[in-house]
Amino acid sequence: MSDWEVFAIRYADRAARVRADSFIFDDNHDAPHPMDYYIWLLRRGAEVILVDTGYDAAEGQARARPIRLDPVAALAPLGVTPEAVTQVIVTHLHYDHAGGLHLFPNAVLHMQAAEMAYATGPCMCHDVLRMPFTAGHVCEAVQRLYSGKVVFYDGDAEVAEGVTVHCIGGHSRGLQAVRVRTRAGWMVLASDAAHFYENLWRRKPFPIVVDLQNMLDGFDTLERLASSRDLVVPGHDPLVRRLFPAGPAAHVIRLDPGPQEAITPALFTP
Repeated sequence: MSDWEVFAIRYADRAARVRADSFIFDDNHDAPHPMDYYIWLLRRGAEVILVDTGYDAAEGQARARPIRLDPVAALAPLGVTPEAVTQVIVTHLHYDHAGGLHLFPNAVLHMQAAEMAYATGPCMCHDVLRMPFTAGHVCEAVQRLYSGKVVFYDGDAEVAEGVTVHCIGGHSRGLQAVRVRTRAGWMVLASDAAHFYENLWRRKPFPIVVDLQNMLDGFDTLERLASSRDLVVPGHDPLVRRLFPAGPAAHVIRLDPGPQEAITPALFTP
């Protein structure tokens, strides 16, 4: 079978952040550290798989984190309509990854059973663990389940030929990364298993975490799954826009050719 095309689609950003928001025990804790928000599209001929859905304008207003583009509009330059999306890999149920599930009504959701159990279980009694979730998004996933449109996995699994998912945990109990065969080799969409290159390359944990050991062990897993460390793509790093070639619109980045310059720690040294 042929390789997959992979696109990162930037629909929002947040500049009002500091390094303490991104790293535990960082020496430069008050230095600015902006974040981008992405969804990802996998395409091979007529096959399309969406990885995460972003969140919509209403969620952005509720959290005072406005979006630049509605996720549906953000997909338009790739010729993808929401009705045509029939497969969505949900890396986890946090608001910025599952906040647009309702925008893709025909999609079957692929997720880890551990994530549904976590988002609907006793851990949600704790405000700090519940904060990244929105009840309506979790309820949308439950409604999709009762419509027969959820496929659950327990660990590693194949979603399609050349596309596999791998439970990492750490940031959220059932967080999964996505491994995709591309012309550059096996690429890993880390999602929030590594928000930034620096999380992975310097083994620096992100502060929103349910299991710190799983997060740290997950960095090794990401590197093992990818053909090279350069092919691990973090979930929120603005550097992705610099390192990979532009797609058919300013907010679309083409990932499958691989990075266009060497990734070194100097790129993210504060």
